[in-house]
Amino acid sequence: MLKQMTQKCLIIAEAGVNHNGSITLARQMVDAAAKSGADFIKFQTFRTDQLVTKDAPKADYQMRGENSFESQFEMLSRLEINEAGFRDLANYAAEKRIGFLSTPFDMDSARFLNTLNLDAFKVSSGDLTNTPFLRQLSKFGKPLIISTGMALLGEVEEALYVLKREGFPEEKITLLHCTTEYPAPTEEINLRAMLTIANAFPGLGYGYSDHSEGIEIAIAAVALGAQIIEKHFTLDRQMSGPDHAASLEPTELAKMILAIRNVSAAMGDGWKRPSSSEIKNRMVARKSIVASSQIRSGEILTENNITVLRPGSGISPTRWDDIIGQKAGRDYLPGDLI
Repeated sequence: MLKQMTQKCLIIAEAGVNHNGSITLARQMVDAAAKSGADFIKFQTFRTDQLVTKDAPKADYQMRGENSFESQFEMLSRLEINEAGFRDLANYAAEKRIGFLSTPFDMDSARFLNTLNLDAFKVSSGDLTNTPFLRQLSKFGKPLIISTGMALLGEVEEALYVLKREGFPEEKITLLHCTTEYPAPTEEINLRAMLTIANAFPGLGYGYSDHSEGIEIAIAAVALGAQIIEKHFTLDRQMSGPDHAASLEPTELAKMILAIRNVSAAMGDGWKRPSSSEIKNRMVARKSIVASSQIRSGEILTENNITVLRPGSGISPTRWDDIIGQKAGRDYLPGDLI
């Protein structure tokens, strides 16, 4: 499915952990993502004891809300879904005709997800520098979508070098520009960095993982050529959890996807030529050389007796200099096409 999407912008509706650990809520998110028109819904798969230490600190955005007293370990334990749950979600997504993805955050989760025959693996920004993890993912042979939040360009290059040494083909890699803050401040988005990534690694796909509020920055990224857009969504921004506040609600997600589809369709192939709908308008909108006064046969055509008017069905005014000084081949009344 991923290869089939390469000719349009692929949209990933990022459910993340906004299911709050509930399979029922996660299924409702699959429904919402499918209804919105997204190509994929994506979750996050992890085993808490293989992801963080017991005393790992929380990010500032994770401290907000009613569960701010929890440690990161406790928070993630509460949000964890087991393998049976993810199998259920993958099957349910297939029923709803939407692609299923999940970001693995540890080796065992990656191996498990590989048994679900995913179309691609998503690498989080936090694992860009995780060399053994990248090596493991490369062995699966699936396309890799790699977020580059918090990274220097040199760190991106190092990650790609790890994959290259493993013999992983670069045409299977897509790099996503990302600002890892929730929500990401608009003035820190630096969307042009996406183009820097595209220019630095021309053999790779590129796109944007959007943590900003609203929908306009994701749409702008598509106008700049993003091949993949990833955007967090939730069923309700008022729910308790680390990512809800920085996520779109379903109606907003659908609005963003419609706008992206329109922008993507409008981008075209870049060739400057009349479109099929324009051709029929050329005769109406363009102009021709016409008589501006009565002209007798044999009379010299000058700026005093010819002008340029619609329609465009006569001699084009691009030939104005050729026509000036010619003899009229017949009589003309004012407004007659020359």
